[in-house]
Amino acid sequence: MLKSGTQTAPPRYIPSQRFAWVKVSFMRNRKHRNNRSSGQALIESAILIPFLLGVIFNAINFGYFYYVAQNLTAATRSGALYSILGNATPLGTAPPAPGSETTQTSVSYLVYQDMLGALPASGTKASVRVCSGVLGTTGTGTSTKAVCSSVYGPAFTFPAIEADPEAPTYILNRIDVAYEFKPLINGTPFGLVLLATPVCSSSSGTISCTFQRHVSMRVMN
Repeated sequence: MLKSGTQTAPPRYIPSQRFAWVKVSFMRNRKHRNNRSSGQALIESAILIPFLLGVIFNAINFGYFYYVAQNLTAATRSGALYSILGNATPLGTAPPAPGSETTQTSVSYLVYQDMLGALPASGTKASVRVCSGVLGTTGTGTSTKAVCSSVYGPAFTFPAIEADPEAPTYILNRIDVAYEFKPLINGTPFGLVLLATPVCSSSSGTISCTFQRHVSMRVMN
């Protein structure tokens, strides 16, 4: 028989205290997991962002590379067509003169004007050569070729021209253009696609490209 006041009653169990401890433990574990996830995301971003930027910058430079090629080809074609057609009027039936590049009726002037609005610094970075029957011919028989002008713009060595398959009845008027340019975003890592082409090279981390285009059109001799 228990005596009153001589024995302490056992402590009562309070469920809410256990639940509070479980809640605190869960919150601590979740906080640790969030910290680990955040650190992992930062590492992944640090690895992926340079790769993605490299892909984007290479794509931009390749797009500009294609843009230059298209405009350079168009200017060369326009010059060749003008060299055989001239003014195409009853008062201007004679073929136009090859140069100089400052004479508004010359072939070289037309080529430079076609490049001027599309290609930066084309007046100082582009070399133009015009081979036309207006300058005379060289060779005899099936080896008859048009005489080529001197190079307008920066010095550049163009390849020798070929004779028309039906020479001397026909001769080939030929327009050669060489244009030096740099990518929009320069740097070797951003021009890996361009360096895979034979027209671009890298020196001290700087990429430089030189496009060369030519168009030949035949005209009666």
